[in-house]
Amino acid sequence: MPVKGSIRAGVRRAAAVVAVAAFAGVAAMPCAAADATPADRLPLAKLELPPGFKAEVFAAGVPNARSLSEGDAGTVFVGTRSAGKVYAIVEKDGRRQVKTIAAGLEMPNGIAFHNGALYVATMTSILRFDAIEKRLDEPPRPVTVYDQLPDKRAHGWRYIAIGPDRKLYVGVGAPCNICLPPPGFAQIRRMNLDGSGVEVVAEGVRNTVGFDFDPKDGSLWFTDNGRDWMGDDQPDDELDHLAPSGDKHFGFPYCHQGMLPDPEFGRGRNCADFAQPAWLLGPHAAALGMRFYDGSQFPTKYRGAIFIARHGPWNRSRKFAADVVVAFPDGRGGIAKMEPFLGGLVENNAFLGRPVDVLVRKDGSLLVSDDLNGAVYRISAAP
Repeated sequence: MPVKGSIRAGVRRAAAVVAVAAFAGVAAMPCAAADATPADRLPLAKLELPPGFKAEVFAAGVPNARSLSEGDAGTVFVGTRSAGKVYAIVEKDGRRQVKTIAAGLEMPNGIAFHNGALYVATMTSILRFDAIEKRLDEPPRPVTVYDQLPDKRAHGWRYIAIGPDRKLYVGVGAPCNICLPPPGFAQIRRMNLDGSGVEVVAEGVRNTVGFDFDPKDGSLWFTDNGRDWMGDDQPDDELDHLAPSGDKHFGFPYCHQGMLPDPEFGRGRNCADFAQPAWLLGPHAAALGMRFYDGSQFPTKYRGAIFIARHGPWNRSRKFAADVVVAFPDGRGGIAKMEPFLGGLVENNAFLGRPVDVLVRKDGSLLVSDDLNGAVYRISAAP
């Protein structure tokens, strides 16, 4: 599968005003503030969308809002990284309310809803909250589904999803910026919903914090964050496709963005031996959540396209992204093109917001979480 270009051109650039933290030898992407931006100060008017779309505030007051999932009754669940909480956004008497349904958890970033239960991935465990939509005011004690995730904080914020095969998928990032990862790291695991039958389905994955399944064939697509400290303009983040009959190793730590050897670990390696990216997403773009659009509200051109949230770089001298882009599959397992979708969140070398995840609701609208402001936006199309 050939490596194709990114959409760097045309995307507005800015520098982040953030503090740099370090842990376990890795310069970490800074966490958002613990407080949320008041609704009347959110950058709604700055959001740029294609003609025919509009943005509104779906919910404010959701500190560190990250991964999104929707319940059968329409409850929107929100995971966090630095806040240690899981929220539920519900509508009552025509107004939306934000409820905290779990607190004190270790980086509960990943969430997935299935058969009435909410699955939550912490750094070391996957928990299940049964019949959660009926018990939002008095959440049940969670059931531990799986407790064999490594306890390294570097890239320890997990992402999870439940596939069409009724299996639970979880990403386990590398415990470093660049290293030869120990066994059990830099991979995507799959297991039964009760935590049994664990297997590795992809290796050489530095850090994925977003994946989804192709509605046509059920195959796995995922974003992957490239390594740091090789300069401002390399390597690119990746959109990867785990093709049913393709390579299962995606190159880390030997090769980046497909054909770029690592200066330390790439010696003597042929990058063509590894699975190649479906598309490049920009250098240090921090591509995170992604979803196939399976709704009917948006124009026909978006049906089956992939919406991708790019959080924006934290250590690049000239920043960009902090946006949502849309990739259009070519029908042959690759990507035909990519376009900007939601922008406007960088200005005067500062981030105005930082998208983390996207979610296609049952009504066909698109939700976008913003952990910098602690908010969720709703994007809808005109009839």
